[in-house]
Amino acid sequence: MQGRTSWDAELYEAQHAFVWQLGAGLIQILDPKPGERILDVGCGTGQLTHEIAERGADVLGVDASPEMIGQARQNYPRLRFSLQDAVSMTFNGEFDAVFSNAALHWILDAAGAADSMARALRTGGRLVLEMGGRGNIRQIHAAVESAFREHSSAPLPAPRNHFPSLGEYTSMLEAHGFEVRNAVLFDRPTPLEGERGMEEWIKQFCAFYLDEFAVQLRQSAVNRAVEQLRPRLYSDGKWIADYRRLRVSAIKL
Repeated sequence: MQGRTSWDAELYEAQHAFVWQLGAGLIQILDPKPGERILDVGCGTGQLTHEIAERGADVLGVDASPEMIGQARQNYPRLRFSLQDAVSMTFNGEFDAVFSNAALHWILDAAGAADSMARALRTGGRLVLEMGGRGNIRQIHAAVESAFREHSSAPLPAPRNHFPSLGEYTSMLEAHGFEVRNAVLFDRPTPLEGERGMEEWIKQFCAFYLDEFAVQLRQSAVNRAVEQLRPRLYSDGKWIADYRRLRVSAIKL
C-alpha cells in the first residue's frame, strides 16, 4: 500500500483477505509469463506478488509501508520486496509489466505515480491495475464523516485517498505515455468478515479520521459510524462494503 505512513499488517491479514482474494482475477488479465520482469506496485503483504511468481515471472513487490513490506518478507522470504513510494520509484525501462491491485487510490499524486510506472516499463510493456473508482465506499465515508462531526469540532481531516472516474483516470494515463486498451468501472458489493467486520474495516482503512481523536473517543466514533451503517449495509448476519472498482489495462507507447 502507498500513500499513508502506518498500516496494521496483522489486522489487514486477519480481517481483510478479500483485498487479495478478489484481486486474483486481475492476475488472469496480467497473464504473467515465465521469465518476464514484473513490478507489483502497492504489494501489501505479498499474496499477489507470490501468485505472479508462481507463474514463473521475475517479480519485485514495492510498497511505501514498512509494516506491509516487513510482513511480505516474512510471508515470502524467497521473493524480492522493496520499500518504495510509487511516485518516487527510479526504475527506467526495466519491466515487461506493471501490476497494481487496490493500492493506487491511496496515492493522491496520481499523475506522479503514472509517470513513475511509465518510466519503469519498456516500450510496449503493459499496465494492469484495479483500484477504487468514483463512488467507492461512499456510504461508509459519509457515516465516518458524520461520526467525526458528532465527536469533534475540528475540521474534517484532508482526504487520504482518491477515487477517480473512468474518464478522469484513463485520460491521465494517456497524458503520461499509455494507450488504454480496456477500462471498466463496476459495482462490487464486498462481504466483510464477522459481526465486527465493519468496525474492523473502519479501523483499518479510515485510520486517518480516527487519528484525530483522543484515544478514549475513537471507539465511540467507530461505534457511531457502525450504528449509522447497520440499516443500509448489514443484512442476513453479514456486513457488505459498498465497493466500486476501476479496472484498467494499458500499453506503454
